[in-house]
Amino acid sequence: MGSSLSDNASHLSANEANTCELFKRCAPAVVQVSCTTLRQGPFSLDLEELPKGTGSGFIWNKEGHIVTNFHVIRGAQRAQVTLHDGTILDASLTGTYPDADLAVLKVDSRQLLHTISVGSSCNLQVGQRCFAIGNPFGLDQTLSSGIVSGLGRDIKALTGRTIRGVVQTDAAINPGNSGGPLLDARGKLIGVTTMIYSTSGASAGVGFAIPSDTVKRVVEQLVKFKHVKRPSIGVTLASNLQAGNRRVQGALVLDVLQGSEAQKAGIRPTQRDDRGRIALGDIIVSLGNRRVNSAEDVLNYLEACEVGETVKVAVIRKGKHKEFMIRLEERSAISKL
Repeated sequence: MGSSLSDNASHLSANEANTCELFKRCAPAVVQVSCTTLRQGPFSLDLEELPKGTGSGFIWNKEGHIVTNFHVIRGAQRAQVTLHDGTILDASLTGTYPDADLAVLKVDSRQLLHTISVGSSCNLQVGQRCFAIGNPFGLDQTLSSGIVSGLGRDIKALTGRTIRGVVQTDAAINPGNSGGPLLDARGKLIGVTTMIYSTSGASAGVGFAIPSDTVKRVVEQLVKFKHVKRPSIGVTLASNLQAGNRRVQGALVLDVLQGSEAQKAGIRPTQRDDRGRIALGDIIVSLGNRRVNSAEDVLNYLEACEVGETVKVAVIRKGKHKEFMIRLEERSAISKL
């Protein structure tokens, strides 16, 4: 008679047994994402597929939506997903959100798909244990462990936007891990691994993950709408350089979108008077109860809001403090905030 599972695990410590159980439970939800591009062959009109790279991802729901990093699929013309049992499936693109380095793919599968429970990143503590599952260097279903090394980190997305609240970990993260899950000791998602800080290109004990609260908000919108609904107050703001040149402390309003809630509330844009002189518009100095020092602060505040919310906008107008209540609308143009 063969030995039982309990007999096989009898030599493990409680922590080791928990880690083994976590891997067995969560690994089936982790996938490998392989991307290719198409080009015309040098001596024929036929198109040929060229490997673009591989990364990791994980199954979000039973409908077959897959979460990964935007940079994993960026520029790809075809993507395939390899499940834990070796099944290879073609994947279609549901949506992307480059500002948070997130993308959602979808596969059609008749087999039961395993998913990962989503935890919250708002209560994480520096020092708590965490685990990363992915496909570093093409080695599928690899587990690494460590601790949460830091919280509230800022990193730059490919778009140049700042991703805030990023989780730092010393769990080994290498090329190919990107897009895989970072889990807490209960096996709940606390982040999506996205990059490492390294001079050699290999893990140096400083890895970063998009926090799960951001992931949940973005992915749910990508699945439902195929894009992220960005809340807007309906204004265009001066760049930091423009504002700095005029010694503005806050976010200077350059333009107000016609028909927007900002226009209805009475927010004033920058204009020229009858003599051609520039009359500065309102300078936003706070949103809600958060101080605003630049246009980036406005972007970061709105990033955490929902369309339809009402926020208090405080401005300085010709040296006087004024406050407005503005309902956030869906951002309709990239230059409008």
